[in-house]
Amino acid sequence: MTSLEAEVASRRTFAIISHPDAGKTTITEQLLLFGGIVREAGTVKARKSGNFAKSDWMEIEQKRGISVTSSVMQFDYEGKRINILDTPGHEDFSEDTYRTLMAVDSAVMVIDSAKGIEPQTKKLFQICKMRGIPIFTFMNKLDRDGRDPLDLIAELEDVLGVEGYPMNWPIGMGKELKGLYDRYHNRVAVFRPDSEETAYLPLDENGDIVGDNPLKEDSWYQDARDNMELIADAGNQFDEQKIATGDQTPVFFGSALANFGVKTFLETYLTFAPEPAPHRTENDGVVEPTDSNFSGFVFKIQANMDPRHRDRIAFVRVCSGLFTHGMDVTLGRTNKTMRLSNVTQFMADTRENVDTAVAGDIIGLYDTGNYQIGDTIFTGKQPVKFEKLPQFTPELFVSVQAKNVMKQKSFHKGIQQLVQEGAIQLYTSYSTGDYILGAVGQLQFEVFQFRMQNEYNSEVVMEPMGHKIARWINPDQLDEKMSSSRNLLVKDRGGEPLFLFENQFAERWFKDKYPDVELTSKL
Repeated sequence: MTSLEAEVASRRTFAIISHPDAGKTTITEQLLLFGGIVREAGTVKARKSGNFAKSDWMEIEQKRGISVTSSVMQFDYEGKRINILDTPGHEDFSEDTYRTLMAVDSAVMVIDSAKGIEPQTKKLFQICKMRGIPIFTFMNKLDRDGRDPLDLIAELEDVLGVEGYPMNWPIGMGKELKGLYDRYHNRVAVFRPDSEETAYLPLDENGDIVGDNPLKEDSWYQDARDNMELIADAGNQFDEQKIATGDQTPVFFGSALANFGVKTFLETYLTFAPEPAPHRTENDGVVEPTDSNFSGFVFKIQANMDPRHRDRIAFVRVCSGLFTHGMDVTLGRTNKTMRLSNVTQFMADTRENVDTAVAGDIIGLYDTGNYQIGDTIFTGKQPVKFEKLPQFTPELFVSVQAKNVMKQKSFHKGIQQLVQEGAIQLYTSYSTGDYILGAVGQLQFEVFQFRMQNEYNSEVVMEPMGHKIARWINPDQLDEKMSSSRNLLVKDRGGEPLFLFENQFAERWFKDKYPDVELTSKL
């Protein structure tokens, strides 16, 4: 095995996905604790203490207690280089999450054991399934009263259509939580709420605790053992191949807040999680992670990670080859040569310069406006263009203008930088040149307004335009007289014309009037 192959083989890159409030950010904190990145795991509930989650670095995230942007965190653990991508749980930011899922090799699905499968969890799972991404499930909040574990496994299989294989089983729950019956490691993990260390009791060949222990007489322990025997006899068989294709998910129980069961999960995950996978190109080719030529793609752009410098970072998933400091690459979209001399690794809001990176790693390129989401960069004479990243057509629209006309410069700069992140879309009126913003959800507008004021010192006034249906039109077929109050003519950031239809009736009326005009839902 070459040194490049060995480096690639040590990478594990995964996204954490969940419905809001399932505990996704808290489990991320605990993983960072094991990686030695933080000394104390902050919880997103402890707002008054100022002890915010490491991955929720934006001010609005800390104030509202939600994740609204994907964070990247990297650490080493037991010989593996781990790249965690903590994603927004809120559905208004699904597009950011979907693009992030294109940059990982596996996913960790966090489920609230009291609530089970929630709508956003289902949506994100379906994206993972569509891409064949291996999924590992963590049933969280075991230290609170929750649903019967058998019901949770059944729901996992019925609603998501994936085999569930319990790697451990709760011994009690809520105030009666005693521990975890861990059949994979052949031991019982004892829950000690007042201790940071978990005690383990070995199991004998019959699956019972070795020696005398009061827990052996506990009814919750007996129930857990009986359920494990039942599942061993009648449940799914452990199948590494099915895990690799996303058809079976190993299920772990625990409590991220109490840091119980998380370490066992991490160590087992690293045993079965995949190495960096090949990436498909637009012409149905494949780029192998150990190819000698460097390649990667931009899946995210973030402005103002360091508000003092008003910087912009393009997040790149390395797909092949070896990145080295100062190397020259080709930007596929423009065919220009770019020198990668200011490149960083991430720990949420903190960054360090990086000298080398291989497939599976996430690197950040300091960007002055050269990169766009979906861009491919590569070395070698053979051009590389990876598959397109998902893009949502906005459904909600607002007109936007600066509250203070004397601050037009910061207003325009803020808009141009924030829209490049991809969460909101910018349009201009064909007739007046006024700005119009489009988004998938209302929360995106609130985040935009907050960031414009706090990061660019520019108060904005937004006037709701309601739901619209965005349809692009071939410029050769356009006649500006086609525009009306029911179908507003605008331009997108690329200067391409489109109509914002008031409703489906207005769109049908237009099609009837102009039957030869071709409308498309997105470019």
